This record gives sequence, C-alpha cells and structure tokens, in this order.
Amino acid sequence: MTEITEVPSPFCGIGTDDLAIQVDGISIKVTANGCAINTPAFEQAISDFSPRVDGKEVSLDEAVCKAAEILKAANQPVIGGCATDVNGMRALMALADRNGAVVDNMNFTAAKRNFLALQDSGWMTTTLAEIKNRCDLFVVIACDLEVFAPRFYERYLWNKESMFLDDTSAREIIYIGKAPSGKASTSPDNRQAQVLECENADLPEVLAVLRALIKGNLVNAEQVAGIAITDLQNIADKLKAASYGVVSWAAGALDFSQAELSVQTICELVKDVNASGVRCSGFPLGGKEGDQTANQVCGWQTGYPARMRFSSDIPEYDPFLYDINQMFDNGEVDAFVWVHAFNASAVPPSGGKIPTIVVARSGMTFEEEPAVFIPVGTPGIDHVGHAYRLDNVVAIRLKKLRDSGLPSTAEVLTAIEQGLVN
Repeated sequence: MTEITEVPSPFCGIGTDDLAIQVDGISIKVTANGCAINTPAFEQAISDFSPRVDGKEVSLDEAVCKAAEILKAANQPVIGGCATDVNGMRALMALADRNGAVVDNMNFTAAKRNFLALQDSGWMTTTLAEIKNRCDLFVVIACDLEVFAPRFYERYLWNKESMFLDDTSAREIIYIGKAPSGKASTSPDNRQAQVLECENADLPEVLAVLRALIKGNLVNAEQVAGIAITDLQNIADKLKAASYGVVSWAAGALDFSQAELSVQTICELVKDVNASGVRCSGFPLGGKEGDQTANQVCGWQTGYPARMRFSSDIPEYDPFLYDINQMFDNGEVDAFVWVHAFNASAVPPSGGKIPTIVVARSGMTFEEEPAVFIPVGTPGIDHVGHAYRLDNVVAIRLKKLRDSGLPSTAEVLTAIEQGLVN
C-alpha cells in the first residue's frame, strides 16, 4: 500500500493538484481533498484487462488488427469522444489524417457556442490565477458552479492568500439565471451570494437589458423575465465600480436555440465595462475530461478546434456539417471510433449496424457490444501525461499512480494507424 500526495486531477477541469491518494495494488482510494467529481473518477475500479472482438477476449495485437481492418474498408469513418491526454490526442489526429476520418469532440455542440462568438467578434477572458489574485466581483450566468466544479470557490475565491487583495472574504458573488444548489458561494464571513433567478429561455433578454444598462442606455420597463430593472442596474453599477470584475458562464448550460448570440452578448458587455475605464474579464466554464486538451491539440496542428474532416489534402473545418450525430442521422458514417480514457460511463452513441471501435477506460459496459473494444489506461492514474485546465493556459502534468498493465490511448491509436499502413 502506497500513499501519494499532491496528485493532480484530469477530471475536474480546474487544475486541482492537492489530492492524497492511497494505492493498494490496482485499487485507489482518495484520502484527502476529494470532491464529488474527483473521488469517484479516481476510485473507479478496473474490470477489463483484455481487448474484445465481437465480445470475445483476444490479444491486443488481434484487436488492433481488427480495428485497422474495419477502418481500411471504410469510406467515411468518424472519430468521436476525444477524451484523452495530449499524446493520446496527437495519436488520434494522426489516425484521422491517415484514414481520412471526421473528428468530433463529444462536447463540441456546447463548446461551439463559445467558438462561434469568439470567431465572430473575439472576447476578453482571464485565468484561474487572475481570479484567485485579483477578482473582487464574480458574476455567474446560468451555471450551478459548485456542481460544475465543487472546489472552485475554496481554491480560487475564498483562498486565504491573494497577491492584490487584503481580504478575499470581501469578494462579492452574483448569480444570474440559476441559483446555487449549496453554500459554497457563501463567503467565510457568512455573506450569501446575490441571486437573480430566471429561466434559461429568458437569458437572452435579461443579458441584452444588462448590456444596455452598462452602456447607459434608457430601458423603458420595470422588469424583464421577473427581474426588476433596478436590480439589473445595480449589477451594472457594481461591474463598473469593481476593481477586477469577472463574468463567467457555462456554454453547456445555455441549451437553447442560437445560444451563441447570448455568449456574444456576455462577451460584448465585458468589453463595454472595460470601455468605461474599469477592468473586467470573461471566464468560460468547460473543458472537463479532455475537452480543452482535444481542442488545444487540434488548434496546434490544424488551426481549428474539433469538427474537422481529413479526407482532403487539407483539414476542413465545419462546426455544423461535421456533427457526428447529424452524420449518423443522415447515414453518412460507415465506421465509428470512440475514444474516452476518463469515464467508463461515457458510452458511445449507438451506431446501429455501423462497425464500432471503442478505445476507452476499463469498465465500460454497452447495450450493444462493439466490433472492437480495447480497454486503456487513464491518464493521471495508469500513466503519466498532460491535460489542459479549463482556462487553456496551463498543461497539468499528470502522474502515474499504479501499474495496471493497460496500454495508453496513444499506444493503441498509434498501433492502429500503423496497421493501416501495413
């Protein structure tokens, strides 16, 4: 039995790096600083050690050969999931390039709302370190932040030491849309967050009014979506009076038509606050289980995030056309690869009769057994690696905690790629 401290997590997205882990053979127990996301992710048991072809256990070489055989026969393969570390994503991109596949991250439908706003008009965003050291007003839009990242407040807002604030407990928290489900947003001196609740469908109107008030425009109404205009004016005034305000949102929570326009409104109101002479930044929430890592590697190698096709001489990016769910519905897919090294519950969408290759964390169970299933090690548990935090500026150095004997995603995908050449 071994105790390992200062363990970084690839699961929560916020760069938690102070976990204490007890390792007993291949069993893992979080003994300190766990949370509702990290603890079950680290403690997930291994139940599969051998690859399977059509439900029968085979050697790794046999499974790789079968996977290569399926991809060689395909006219339009797609690779989805994309939850892995940097090296795993590099290998995935090489496989897609070799095979002419479409690459689509499983959470890109939500992330697309951010990318469309960013590509259209840009944004001004900040980092976790800046929030920890400078932020005095934190606004959360349409997200239950303590469910999204249970230790966010503890690590980045109620931290005891800050470079530029004398008293971090004086920070002010405001929620617009969804109310917090717990008390993590309550300050150490017991001040509760201000909450202006409304339905998600009403957020476009609420945000538009808030931006108008920040710009000093006249609003001829007493309320919008049940929120008093005076309350929104109060928030506008606080943003313009703060030393370093931060406005955060979760694109995944903005699940309504043309939500990218609401993201753009948030980004523009941040710019409007800065135009008044006050520092303010946006902070998009997302990127757990490899999302940011996948988009980072895609960006380095192609200049684009996910949702690309590699069957031409150059990568072709289209956030609408290369949605694999839509491609399945249109009958455009004849081979499917699902990559998910972090979460055994993240099963692939049903491909029907389409040959499916699953390269995923041990323990994944299926309603329909895939043509090929290869269990792989989890980055940060079974092998070292790198994964990006949700703010995109820090690559977390992941540790190896145990010897499970499982191959890495990069090793498996590279072997399949080599099988396409031979």
